[in-house]
Amino acid sequence: MIRFSEEHVWVRVEGDIGVVGITAHAQDTLGDIVFVELPAVGRTLAAGAVAGVVESVKAAADVYNPVSGSVTEVNEALREDPALANSAPLDAGWFYKLRLSNPAELEALMDEDSYASSLMT
Repeated sequence: MIRFSEEHVWVRVEGDIGVVGITAHAQDTLGDIVFVELPAVGRTLAAGAVAGVVESVKAAADVYNPVSGSVTEVNEALREDPALANSAPLDAGWFYKLRLSNPAELEALMDEDSYASSLMT
């Protein structure tokens, strides 16, 4: 299952782990991504908290955590090659993984169809 936030962040649920990244729309809007700041492993994040920063040739933007949890892993490949967020935003360009502390928060996020519709308004 994958869900999307209004802040253009996605979370793909794998058991009790959420894999988090920015959407294709976000990376397209930002342009060529040149730097990412990822959260520390072990950090506890509330839903809506700033989890990191993404910088592009156009702008810098905060990455807002979509659901509460504790960071279990960060994508070191993304730190080494930030352009992965452009070339594979829903795959190799993931940002971090977290153990979900309140899976019910997923219900407040959009499914793929709802997210696609929100981009058209």
